[in-house]
Amino acid sequence: MALELYKKKRNFKETPEPEGTPKSSKSKLEFVVQRHKASSLHYDFRLEMDGVLKSWAVPKGPSLNPKDKRLAMMVEDHPYDYKDFAGIIPSGYGAGIVEVWDHGTYADLENSEMKTAEKNLRSGLHAGSLKFTLFGKKLKGEFALVKLKGKQDNARPNDSSGGAWLLIKHNDEYATSEDYNSEDDTPQNSPINKWLAENKPEKLSKPSTVKKKAS
Repeated sequence: MALELYKKKRNFKETPEPEGTPKSSKSKLEFVVQRHKASSLHYDFRLEMDGVLKSWAVPKGPSLNPKDKRLAMMVEDHPYDYKDFAGIIPSGYGAGIVEVWDHGTYADLENSEMKTAEKNLRSGLHAGSLKFTLFGKKLKGEFALVKLKGKQDNARPNDSSGGAWLLIKHNDEYATSEDYNSEDDTPQNSPINKWLAENKPEKLSKPSTVKKKAS
């Protein structure tokens, strides 16, 4: 049931995306952030929970600056195997290029063992206040996803976890007070950047860029 909407939106004879079945990691929960050039360039933030990837579309990408409150629209659950997906999605739902921007493991703030952490995280998800620690290559330390009350865009019927959320970095040793733009932490030779260079990126909708400080 968890992946019913995901499968309904896709034709797996045409897309290379994994059809997948619910399954879990053996010892630590995993997360992935995928950079996705669809009709607009955005980031997909995914947390493993209950055998699937709970997923949010983050238009401006994650930030390491606690002052930034990034809008994150919750979308349908994705299969666990999607954490490793990178490639080209053909015309249709989500068409475009997907690349992995960051990945790693994550836990609750107490860094509990996996089953306890998952239970705590599940409670936070349903309460609309999900707090966790990321152990990624780019994203490290404490973060929170906070649901915006009254914002029901994209919400799933009878599911309090849908709709609009904010992705916020906690103020810890990994936080920065400087302007942060996830686009600046992306290889110039990535598949999406190569596509953008060849297809007049000024005409595309891209995440907001931060003006560079004069040296």
